[in-house]
Amino acid sequence: MSETTPVPGAPASYTLTSLWQTILQRKQDRPEGSYTAELLASGDSVILKKLGEEAVEVIVAASVEGGDRVIYEMADLLYHALVLLAAHDLSWYDVEAELARRFK
Repeated sequence: MSETTPVPGAPASYTLTSLWQTILQRKQDRPEGSYTAELLASGDSVILKKLGEEAVEVIVAASVEGGDRVIYEMADLLYHALVLLAAHDLSWYDVEAELARRFK
């Protein structure tokens, strides 16, 4: 199994790290047919629109549906947030460091 393939049941940090590495790889290689590569090529306006849509979907899911739907939509929101970071040459690890700083 490759280092960028999430393992079912693995700790969340492993999955997030794997997802982050995959997004960075898509940014570098821009493989044809990759949704991530298409988002990155589209620029901020499309990425920000998707991020906003996903945020609204999380709110609706939490307000109306709950449970598994919140998890599903939150995963979409986090994915699009990671794409935005990559598009701006920012690092997921910097976000983790900021969270750790706040946690002290």
